[in-house]
Parts: sequence; C-alpha cells; structure tokens
Amino acid sequence: MTAEVLTSTRELDSRLSDGKQIRLLWCEHDGRLWVAVLDPRTGEAFRIEVCAGERPLDVFHHPYAYAAHHRIQTSTLQPVDSAVSMSAS
Repeated sequence: MTAEVLTSTRELDSRLSDGKQIRLLWCEHDGRLWVAVLDPRTGEAFRIEVCAGERPLDVFHHPYAYAAHHRIQTSTLQPVDSAVSMSAS
C-alpha cells in the first residue's frame, strides 16, 4: 500500500503580460504562496516562493524583479513539464 499525499493548490489570481501567464498560487495544506510564470510560446517557466515579509501581490505584479532578488535565473527557465508540476507542489 502506498501513502498518498493530497494537497489542495488554489489559484488566487492570474493575468497575462506580454503573452506570459502569471499565476498567484496558494497551498491550503501548508499555507505556502508562490507565483508561477509560464511563457506558452517557448514553454519556459519559473516559480517564486513568496517569503515572510514579502507582499504576495507585489511578487505577483513584479515577478521578474522578485526573481532577480531571489537569484532565480529567468534566462535558463524550466521546460513546460516543470511548470505543470509547479501547480501541484
């Protein structure tokens, strides 16, 4: 028998910017927040955890600034398969 971990991820907000899909996501299980960015034209994606003291809507509206602050390399983005798992993590 295998143990099954159920997480409930909810999309709190989403928008399109220059063809990129930007989503603010929340995990009901542990309260984590993150912003997922996907460029469907290239299949590239990244995610930014919202850290303590950060305003989730600021991260949502300025994901590239926060990616730089968190030292996330947006020029070497993950393939689209990883973006799908971003919503389930």
